[in-house]
Amino acid sequence: MGTLEYLTGPGCSSLGYGAMEELGPFQVLSDGKTLIENVFSWKYAANVLFLESPASVGFSYSNTKSDINIIGDKETAKDNYAFLVNWLERFPEYKKRDFYIAGESYAGHYVPQLAQTILHQNKANKTNINLKGIIIGNAVINDDTDIEGMWRFYGSHALISDDVASEGLKYCVFNLNETKQCDDAVNKSGVGNINLYNIYAPLCSNNNLTNKPNKIQVSNDAHDTSPDPCIDNYVYAYLNRPDVQKALHVTNIPYKWNFCSHEVSDKWTDSPYTISPLIKEVMANGLRVWIYSGDVDAVIPVTSTQLSIKNMKPHIITGWLPWIIDGEEK
Repeated sequence: MGTLEYLTGPGCSSLGYGAMEELGPFQVLSDGKTLIENVFSWKYAANVLFLESPASVGFSYSNTKSDINIIGDKETAKDNYAFLVNWLERFPEYKKRDFYIAGESYAGHYVPQLAQTILHQNKANKTNINLKGIIIGNAVINDDTDIEGMWRFYGSHALISDDVASEGLKYCVFNLNETKQCDDAVNKSGVGNINLYNIYAPLCSNNNLTNKPNKIQVSNDAHDTSPDPCIDNYVYAYLNRPDVQKALHVTNIPYKWNFCSHEVSDKWTDSPYTISPLIKEVMANGLRVWIYSGDVDAVIPVTSTQLSIKNMKPHIITGWLPWIIDGEEK
């Protein structure tokens, strides 16, 4: 694979989550300053470009203060495209390489929207970005199926009672307006003390932002696949270090770096209820589309992904197959 751009959202940082906690080259230890190599990094398969988008997320900013008032899907696609064109002009050695766009969660919107923009601009001969495909994981695709899948996941994993699951499916799905019955179902669900991004992982119970790692931790962490529930603390401490910000050329910012911008999410102006037509358009133009889903995420769970794909009515060439790694079925 040539070059891959990684996105997340809405209003949250691809640098903080994607690069520092998931698939970037390094991870931060519990002291908030020591880096170790991430042996599961995507860097072994591609050159990965992490984009903090839209402006005001993470270290990104706009010189025009009023931009925050028009923020939304359309403006984000436009800005992401402008960034990509300028980046390729600055690093022309990547222009002819195969290019993929990837992301998770709300990037289920960002990625197809950017792909559509590239396709339209390529056809208009304004650019020639060598886009080959898109990759989206646990992706926000279709509001109805996303919400239905969430309640089905809650129920099937015994996170809530059958009665509450039935209420959620009855009152919260296919309803664009909030109702008292839906609010009641949400309140009864009682999932507030669960890590909904990994239902089997513990919550962080350490009040200290960072701890000094021991030698055993340093040697073991590189190959440890178990989640550290306090990793957000370590990344937050690391990216707010003055020496780190100096190395990243983001000195003198008048605020603390943070994972998510509530200002961005609160002022979001447009978000289509479904992105399925764009995914179909991308496929119709001969691009490869990979939709994957982790099976312990309860926010946009695998059940939502399955329902969203089924809703698109794709033509099945190869049916369901087991996932095999090193000769062992997973």
